[in-house]
Amino acid sequence: MQKYLSVAEVADKTGLSRNTVKAYSQVPGRLPEPDAMIGRVRGWLPETIEAWISKRAEH
Repeated sequence: MQKYLSVAEVADKTGLSRNTVKAYSQVPGRLPEPDAMIGRVRGWLPETIEAWISKRAEH
């Protein structure tokens, strides 16, 4: 079974607030597209967020 990160878990992993993660997810290209959508709930694979964090650290 695949484990997806919630907005709260992405916030914890990135050090961003939940509101920032929610705002970033509304702007195309600011945060990776969710790997899963269940209704309106977004979910990201841990490796998707880890890659995004690594890419941000390069800048």
